Amino acid sequence: MTFEALLDESAKIHGHLCPGQVLGVKMSMLGLREIGIADPRGKDRKSIIVFVEMDRCATDAVQSVTGCSLGHRTMKFMDFGKMAATYLNLKSGKAIRIIAREDSRQKAKEYFPEIENKYEAQLEAYKIMSDKELFDVMEVHVKVKPEDMPGRPLRRVQCDSCGEYVQDMREVQKNGKVLCRPCADSGYYDPVGQPIF
Repeated sequence: MTFEALLDESAKIHGHLCPGQVLGVKMSMLGLREIGIADPRGKDRKSIIVFVEMDRCATDAVQSVTGCSLGHRTMKFMDFGKMAATYLNLKSGKAIRIIAREDSRQKAKEYFPEIENKYEAQLEAYKIMSDKELFDVMEVHVKVKPEDMPGRPLRRVQCDSCGEYVQDMREVQKNGKVLCRPCADSGYYDPVGQPIF
């Protein structure tokens, strides 16, 4: 697919076109090319995992271009708050981490000084800026644990405290008990009263 077609598809999935969509599409095109994945949605779909470091617009673009998703266990969300992603070819082991350059924001304004809205200037500039102006790229080594690989769960165990089941070795051993992470430490929620159902 062409850049324009990928951008259109990404914008449809995301709901609108924004600078993050342009960065995510270009980042993914570069990442796939660098790790030797030509057909991420077809013949190469079982050969790629992407680690995204942000929960922003660019992540939707990464998913759109690569076909990777949390549900397929081919996209891993690393909550680092960085505009970065790592593309891993599972067959070759080659991995590339791509980071959006902070100075590309200012360069975008230089490309289109007549556009007063900085997001509109970024949107248009990112479309034509080179990969070297937009990104820093590094080769990295990524070791994926068996429990993090795509496919069926390796194991399911019941939490000794809440009774809920935990998959893929995400349980915690604490004081001789098998616990889910929320029971072992703290979760993102606090139960209020008894279950509704």
